[in-house]
Amino acid sequence: MRRSETPREARQVLYPGNQVQKVMKARLLLVRQKQEKELQERGEIKIIQLGFDLDAHGIVFTEDYRTRVLKACDGRPCAAAVQKFLASVLPACGDLSLQQDQMTQTYGFRDSEITHLVNAGVLTVRDAGSWWLAVPGAGRFIKCFVKGRQAVLSMVRKAKYRELLLSELLGRRPPSAVRLGLAYHVHDVIGAQLVDCVPTSSGTLLRLPDT
Repeated sequence: MRRSETPREARQVLYPGNQVQKVMKARLLLVRQKQEKELQERGEIKIIQLGFDLDAHGIVFTEDYRTRVLKACDGRPCAAAVQKFLASVLPACGDLSLQQDQMTQTYGFRDSEITHLVNAGVLTVRDAGSWWLAVPGAGRFIKCFVKGRQAVLSMVRKAKYRELLLSELLGRRPPSAVRLGLAYHVHDVIGAQLVDCVPTSSGTLLRLPDT
């Protein structure tokens, strides 16, 4: 994501996994999980570690990923290393992370090329000798994502009894921290099970769980 691109535009490519889980009906979750695995095995999607939580993963379509990466490195010194990565590593590796021996021995990358990949945002350091697969510019998106999640949870927390009707929440004016859309973040907190959904005669009630 270049400086001119906004976090809202980035969300069109990278989908937090719990968003997908929320949007689909509960009875289709097993089908979704099977389809997700099949798509990953066919190389049509990649799973990305989002960074703010070890259990937080994102889903990106491989072609969208390829397009964004090429756009991010166009004309930069990292371009050759990135193109090599897209040609050799991306089609062959379905893992969340890559190890030093994979990069140097299996795929033939030099240390300088790996440095270019990190600088391009294609890899982020996991620990010494390993890297997470990453989306260039995703840091800005994740920052807005986390702030928006916290803002929505705060809206519920400040309500009486720490609960709020879903319809009422969606009808409110979102705070400035909610830059990706209020409905987007509401789906997130529900999908991540950060709130309990209670059916009532007035509609779904969102309630913060007891801590």
